[in-house]
Amino acid sequence: MPALDLVTAELTLTGRITTASNATFLGSIGDIPVVYKPIAGESPLWDFPDGNLAHREMAAYLVSQFLGWDIVPQTWLRDGPLGEGMVQLWQEQDPAQSAVNLVATDKAPETGWKHVLEGRDENGRLVTLVHEDSPALRRMAVFDMVINNADRKGDHILAMADGHRHGVDHGLTFHSDHKLRTVLWGWLGDALTAEERDGIDRVSEGLNGGLGRTLADLLSAEEIESLAARCARLRLADRFPAPSGGMPAVPWPLF
Repeated sequence: MPALDLVTAELTLTGRITTASNATFLGSIGDIPVVYKPIAGESPLWDFPDGNLAHREMAAYLVSQFLGWDIVPQTWLRDGPLGEGMVQLWQEQDPAQSAVNLVATDKAPETGWKHVLEGRDENGRLVTLVHEDSPALRRMAVFDMVINNADRKGDHILAMADGHRHGVDHGLTFHSDHKLRTVLWGWLGDALTAEERDGIDRVSEGLNGGLGRTLADLLSAEEIESLAARCARLRLADRFPAPSGGMPAVPWPLF
């Protein structure tokens, strides 16, 4: 039996994710579950007025591949029931795990977790935003710095049963201005590891070759130049940066 062509085989819609700000559908290609985001369902934002969110999702997958850390699930562009859009393999996360959490401050874990910020909930109780202290999540934080992710919410991190962490929803990325908004600030000031430096170097080298040529069909020249500059700054600093600029450092809502 010939292998299923994920680009040309029929994509059937099976449901809609109603919590998403842009049109997002569950679907299947044969018996393979996927997420489908048609370009026609994108809503322009003040800082991303030109749309192209599907192209940014595709670009994020390509950069993830060059980093070599399998952060973004397999992603591709294709036609679908509502026109061209981004399609991504569905990932079934482990409901017993959570890489990011909001907990009562007096019950915040002391080991194995990083504390990001404190605040008060709707009832006035002190709460703390925490995320796990793991190599997988560190790599995702580096990835977000590279792609300038403006929307790394807690629910955009999928905790897999084997300990792997996938990142999804990368439409608000690659802006030429600094836009980093993330819940993953726990390693602020920490030095990059050799693995993290090597991953950034792979992206920098790729931008001078095949990665750069492919991204030219998805991003503007200015955005690709900004991507290269971010990689260079990260390698020069050799550590996790602090929040900067006038924008909020975390997305809202956090989840």
